[in-house]
Amino acid sequence: MRIVLRRSRAGGPAAVLAVLVGLLLLLLPGTAMASGGLDDAAASLKQGKVYVDPAMTGRFSQAQADALTKKIKDADKPIMVAVVPDSSQYPAKSVFQDLRTKAGITGVYAVWRGDQFAVRTDPSALNGQTARNYAQAAYDSHHGDINGTLTDFVTNAAPKVSGHAPGSSKFSAAMIVVPLVLLALVGVGAFLLVRRSRKLKAEKQANELRALRTVVDEDITAFGEELERLDFNPGAPGADDAQRADYTRALDSYESAKKLMDAATRPEEVTAVTTALEDGRFSLATLAARREGRALPERRPPCFFDPRHGPSMQDAMWSPAGGAPRQVPVCADDAMRLASGLDPAIRTVQTDQGPQPYWNAGPVYGPWAGGYFGGYGSGLLPGLLVGTMLGSVFSGPPAYGYGDGGFDGGFDGGHERYEGGDVSGGDFNSNDFGGFNSSDFGGSDFGGGDFGGGGDFGGGGDW
Repeated sequence: MRIVLRRSRAGGPAAVLAVLVGLLLLLLPGTAMASGGLDDAAASLKQGKVYVDPAMTGRFSQAQADALTKKIKDADKPIMVAVVPDSSQYPAKSVFQDLRTKAGITGVYAVWRGDQFAVRTDPSALNGQTARNYAQAAYDSHHGDINGTLTDFVTNAAPKVSGHAPGSSKFSAAMIVVPLVLLALVGVGAFLLVRRSRKLKAEKQANELRALRTVVDEDITAFGEELERLDFNPGAPGADDAQRADYTRALDSYESAKKLMDAATRPEEVTAVTTALEDGRFSLATLAARREGRALPERRPPCFFDPRHGPSMQDAMWSPAGGAPRQVPVCADDAMRLASGLDPAIRTVQTDQGPQPYWNAGPVYGPWAGGYFGGYGSGLLPGLLVGTMLGSVFSGPPAYGYGDGGFDGGFDGGHERYEGGDVSGGDFNSNDFGGFNSSDFGGSDFGGGDFGGGGDFGGGGDW
């Protein structure tokens, strides 16, 4: 037997039409195709949308939900609204906590369940008593009208709610662009100021280095002349290894000082030059003592009045013009002058006011003096120079390198603090999440007493 399968004339177009209708329904914005439940509700609330369970669309349409969503977004407040049936999908005793945990947004949660309406809040978003007052007034005013009750509640409560709507932008374009423009202007201004400051600093350092180079070149030249006048032959029969070592060290100090000064690009680099010269002059003093059979000299600072005089031999009392007396290290010749009532041989440098003792020529000579005296303790130079222009450099900072539950406005309790509209996930204190009584949460019945009429919540029974 041959079986012939006949195609229904209406079946093909009807099937195609059914598919197209199905696709169209899938693509239509705002159409709720989900079966409902806490997960769908929480997903909508996280996007800032009013959630309507498919079972409740006959009493609260998608168009009404969209209008209320727009109202909340326009107000930019963290108000989450859900319209759900009286079913086990939304347990009366835990629906608020479940939605708050799954949505994870701090704010105001308004739920119409079956024929009942209740609100719970995070204290950071809205005071519980305030939420109760607005919810009671809205429910009493509209007698079972879901749209009227929810719209009334949002309209009156929104101005009191703190925070921002979930999914909304907290910043307008102007709030972003203007600070960026101002930041750019500040950046350009700061760049120009920094560049000008660097230029001025570079010019200042160049001028100071020029002044220092003149003085240091004189010191290097004077030391070189001492070496030339020195009557010492390392190969002579009377020369020993210790004398040759002293001589070599003096020559090395001289060469080092010249190279360091040639390479110097900043005033503070002069300190290394005068340190080398001080060490070289002490080597010459040690060499002289060895050759003359005297006791080796004690390592002392150079002569205060002019480091070119070599290591000091003793300390002597001296007072600068208008200053207090102090002990200063002096060479033998200057010690004799002071003892005789004469002026010491003071090192002067050229300034805009003419030749001045180096300690009255300004802070530019800080690196120069620091190299000569800095190796003898950080307190030496300030004590020697107190009351002088150069002394101010060493009495301050080192100069030129010289020297040696309820959220209650936010969630705390060992976690972050959240404000209304912030994402907290499930990390919130359920004891503080409520709208009416602090104990009215968790295992107790929702509404528990006095909301809605007849002594129960929302009219007609406890949640």
